[in-house]
Amino acid sequence: MKSIADQLEYIKSPAAPQPAEAAGIEELVRGIVRAVRDEGDRAVRRYSQLFDHYEGEALEVGTAEREAAVAALDAQTREDTQFAIAQVRAFARAQHATILPLEVTHLPGVHLGHRVIPIERIGAYVPGGRYPILSAPIMTIVPAVVAGCREIIACLPPNAHAAMIAGCHLSGATQIFRVGGAQAIAAMAFGTASIPPVDKIVGPGNAYVNEAKRQVFGQVGIDQLAGPSEIFIVADGSANPRVLAMDLLAQAEHDVQTRVGLITTDREVAVQTLAQVQIQLATLITANVAGVAWQNAGEIVYCKDETAMIEYANYVAAEHLQVHTADPHATAAKLHNYGSLFIGQRASVVYSDKCCGTNHTLPTMRAARYTGGLWVGSFVKICTHQWMEQSGVEAVAPPAMRQSATEGMEGHRRAAAARLSEPFDT
Repeated sequence: MKSIADQLEYIKSPAAPQPAEAAGIEELVRGIVRAVRDEGDRAVRRYSQLFDHYEGEALEVGTAEREAAVAALDAQTREDTQFAIAQVRAFARAQHATILPLEVTHLPGVHLGHRVIPIERIGAYVPGGRYPILSAPIMTIVPAVVAGCREIIACLPPNAHAAMIAGCHLSGATQIFRVGGAQAIAAMAFGTASIPPVDKIVGPGNAYVNEAKRQVFGQVGIDQLAGPSEIFIVADGSANPRVLAMDLLAQAEHDVQTRVGLITTDREVAVQTLAQVQIQLATLITANVAGVAWQNAGEIVYCKDETAMIEYANYVAAEHLQVHTADPHATAAKLHNYGSLFIGQRASVVYSDKCCGTNHTLPTMRAARYTGGLWVGSFVKICTHQWMEQSGVEAVAPPAMRQSATEGMEGHRRAAAARLSEPFDT
């Protein structure tokens, strides 16, 4: 970043970061996790009443209620939901087909390999959020179904829209529970009388959900620690400022903390996009959210050349990265840090967010430097194995014995030597 600082100019800078409340959140969540671990359902109900004002006794959504939620969908919403499920399923199946078992013999008589094993029980956290995000359960549940997970436990806040229950049901959840927040994460991690313990928890949530996932990691696996959503766009003089502003604000309406940015080699595009944002905010019904996000975390960066633009985009490592250049595929080939890449002006983040087939659960906070997003591979384990013929033992036992002796590990040396001196049928 320092090497290109003199090649960047902020046309619009993000506001100074707000003081973090991480310490308070960590302490509160630690208490919730401990209580749910120790008290089970009783603590879950207590926190559901406190945070979600849920007074009901039943935690699980029964079959009749699941079917009623599906029946209550209007015809178009159900058709669109099933369309999205079909696209996500098709892409997940195509990805799954690339994850193959392996058997190799690099030394005569030494057979090595791996198997692709589905994780048995997955916990999918489905956020309620400001809006009913109908695609949320699709993204976390459908790939798990394709991967072959035996059980998929979905948790969503008690006040979540009924359409979200329908989405969980249609996507393939084996059980659905009306439990949200940190208490849901703790319940899935440790198990309660009602909610079975899972092996891995996936899905986005608010700061409390995120902190709970951090605290239970190790007890269970997690997909990632997600921060506020992000979109950045790299653009040259061929970009359309009206569309750039539209895409930035579309993502900004997720949350007041959403980070949105434009990185461009064209000063006029930068200036016009800044103006377009203000014009469009005047008529955007979600401006109370998008406008705050833009004010606090929006940025427009002018770069002196393409090299600086690419370097800064790779430094940012955005969750969503759009490419609006004259040759978008050539530009895309130079980018390597992103959660998901949207190549060309026709490829909007909204299509992936909703229904085109790629997963919208993606790394944030520069985590795209070292990981990709949720995918069907997140729900399987690649587990190695080996077996040997006597000729293989004769090849590997002597160096293994010598290494063991050098390390002072006599038990290891004896175990290696035994295979040379004693006959074995298999």
